[in-house]
Amino acid sequence: MAPILTTEGIVKQFGAFRALDGVDVKVERGKVTLIIGPNGSGKTTLVNVITGVYKPESGKVVYVKADGKAINITGWPPHKIFEIGIVRTFQIPQVFQKLTVLENLMAVARGQRGEAVISALLKNWVKEEEELAKKAFRILRSVKLDNKWDTPAYLLSAGEMKLLELARALMAGADLIILDEPIAGVPVDQAHEVFKIVREINQQGITFLVIEHRIDIAFKYVDYVYAMASGRIIAHGLPEQVANDPKVREVYIGG
Repeated sequence: MAPILTTEGIVKQFGAFRALDGVDVKVERGKVTLIIGPNGSGKTTLVNVITGVYKPESGKVVYVKADGKAINITGWPPHKIFEIGIVRTFQIPQVFQKLTVLENLMAVARGQRGEAVISALLKNWVKEEEELAKKAFRILRSVKLDNKWDTPAYLLSAGEMKLLELARALMAGADLIILDEPIAGVPVDQAHEVFKIVREINQQGITFLVIEHRIDIAFKYVDYVYAMASGRIIAHGLPEQVANDPKVREVYIGG
C-alpha cells in the first residue's frame, strides 16, 4: 500500500545542535507505524516538523490525500495541516478540562454553522447540530466512552483522558492521527485497552503514527517500527526485527 506520509532528508537544528539529521520515514496508509527511541533522540521534534510547529532547515514532508494527490506540506502552519486531515494528540492531553466528554467532541467538529451569526439566526443549523451529536456518540462508543458522555473531562482516568483525545481527533475528521505517548502514565491494563481501541479504529481505515517508549506493550499492536537515536533513524522494519537489531538494543534497550 502507498504511503500516506513521507519525510525525506529532514534536518532540524537549534543553534549548533542538530536535533534531526536527515530523517527519512514512510507511514503506510491503513497501518499503525511506531517511532521509538530514548529521550532526546528526536521523536517529538520530528512530529513537530510534520505538524508544522517547526520548519526544517532542509528536507520535505509529503502528504498523500485519499485521491492519490501528493502535497508538499513542509513548513505549512499547524492549522492548515490540521485542515487537510493530520491531527495529533499530546503526551499531556490537551482537552477542555471543565467541559463534558460530549462537549469536548462537539467543540472540535468542523463546519458548525451554528457558530456563525447569520446561520445561527436563521436556525438552519439545528439539524446539523443533531447530526454532529449522533456522530459524536458513535465515536464515543468506538472508544468506549459513551457511558461517560456527560462527565467533565477532569474526572476521567488517565487512560480515559487519552481516549478522549483520540475521540476528538476522529471528530475533527482525521485521516492520519499522530499519537504522542498515548499510554504515558496509564496503568498496564488500561494501556492495553488504549492500544486495542487504536487497532479497532485502524481497521476502520484510519492511519496512525505513534510515538511510545513502552515498547513492551506497543510492539504487540503495531505494523512497522522506526527506531531513532541522536536525530537519525538507526533501524526500521517489523517489530520483531527492530527489537532484535543490535543497534537498537545498544541505544534503547541497553545492550
